[in-house]
Amino acid sequence: MYTIFDKRLSALQNTHHENLFINSKTGIEKECLRVSENGTIASSPHPKALGSALTNPHITTDYSEALLEFITPPLGSVDAALDFLRDTQKFVYDHLQNDILWCNSMPCILSGETRIPVAQYGHSNAGRMKTIYRYGLGYRYGKMMQVIAGIHYNYSLPATFWPVYQALENNTHASQDFISESYFCLIRNLQRFGWLVPYLFGASPTVCKSFMDGIEKILQPLDEHTCYEPYATSLRLSDIGYQNYKEDKSGIKANYDNLSSYIASLKRAIETPNPDYQKIGVKVNGEYRQLNANLLQIENEYYSTIRPKQTAGTYEKPTTALEKRGVDYIELRSLDLNMLHPLGANKAQMHFLEAFLIFCLLQESPTINATEQKEIDKNQSITALRGREPGLQLMRCGKPITLTDWAREICVKMRGICELLDHCHNTNDYQAALNTQGEAVEDSEKCPSAIMLSEMQSTGESFFPYSMRYAKQHAAYFSTLDLPLEKENFFVSTAEKSIKEQQRIESKDNLSFDTFLQRYFSDSL
Repeated sequence: MYTIFDKRLSALQNTHHENLFINSKTGIEKECLRVSENGTIASSPHPKALGSALTNPHITTDYSEALLEFITPPLGSVDAALDFLRDTQKFVYDHLQNDILWCNSMPCILSGETRIPVAQYGHSNAGRMKTIYRYGLGYRYGKMMQVIAGIHYNYSLPATFWPVYQALENNTHASQDFISESYFCLIRNLQRFGWLVPYLFGASPTVCKSFMDGIEKILQPLDEHTCYEPYATSLRLSDIGYQNYKEDKSGIKANYDNLSSYIASLKRAIETPNPDYQKIGVKVNGEYRQLNANLLQIENEYYSTIRPKQTAGTYEKPTTALEKRGVDYIELRSLDLNMLHPLGANKAQMHFLEAFLIFCLLQESPTINATEQKEIDKNQSITALRGREPGLQLMRCGKPITLTDWAREICVKMRGICELLDHCHNTNDYQAALNTQGEAVEDSEKCPSAIMLSEMQSTGESFFPYSMRYAKQHAAYFSTLDLPLEKENFFVSTAEKSIKEQQRIESKDNLSFDTFLQRYFSDSL
């Protein structure tokens, strides 16, 4: 049967636009914990040599002072993005004292939530807002959930792609409206097929028992210090990982029918009070515990595996940026840190993901009803917890299908996309990446999660010594690299400028924090 996907792919192949996918933009955001030599979360402040966590665009913190985040700009190739990520980590390593960068998505030895230092961003209103938001996350979900790390893959198709694709679709909408509509088609399909990402790239099949303290014991013991599931791919994405636990109870569910529905659903969650969060209190004894007591404090609190994105201006809410300028790129958030690689990700992963996202764009993408949403959620959960289980069945349109059969179908459809990408880039990288992941579809022992678990069982290492061994190997790798002087100067200059920018922001604050917060939420700053 000649499907909509086949027609779209064939049309693109026949356009003879040699540069159809040239100048797509790739960005990477990598989170990783800064830990002490004995494996506990570092208690020291964010190193001053790395600049201001509030204003440095490339080196910042996430939830904790110890949870570093490295951010590449949107770059014209996978190689350029990975090179920038490598150089960033090299610069950071050169300016750490006795700490090391943790390489596993799941955290190291935890000594209780009180030992997790919440990120600090200075005394400006903007800085206080970022810190208070994080306090709120801790009160709502627990601090331990917030130090789970991952990689976000940002991607946008080239500006030159869209007029060609819109003409092929015979679409007469305004250009940006068409782009936003197309990205939402991609997003809906990524939800449908997104279970493939933790299957192929999940790298958190085990967790330290210290992480499980206070959490329902739903995992099996691997040894005295480690919990696991025999066929798990990504415990980070499972029910023990960070998610909106009370989603079903509270009714939080982003609507991906279109851009306006998505914005409306998030705005509703930000404006709707939650009785449980009201009990926490917003401002108690003069100190803020959270930004508000609503279902979401801000848009970013809503956990999702993929987000539509538009670069926001100073003090501009993400939903406002989307409403004004539409979708500019998408952010894929379901990648574990690949601890088998010193960068946390590799080129083959990135090439496969680009082809996979294009597959999601070209595939027919009806809106998602409540029944299908339950299937999507279940498929994601079961793949994270049992993805490598022989004969594992997922649900597709109300009917069971084995994960292997479904994954094989997707890889077959991706072949033509990879050929087209290779032709545009004059390479064989995309087909090679597809072949590598196709082998993992046929043999789950080639998945990172299986490799990690096999190594732990063969060496007898628990979660901590196994992960620490790799972290030290990665540290040794970065110690062998030379950072060119111009790149060293770039990062030093960026850090120095960020400190001055934070000082400038703090000196110009002329509003009380209460007024600042009220104006932020009313879009009147």
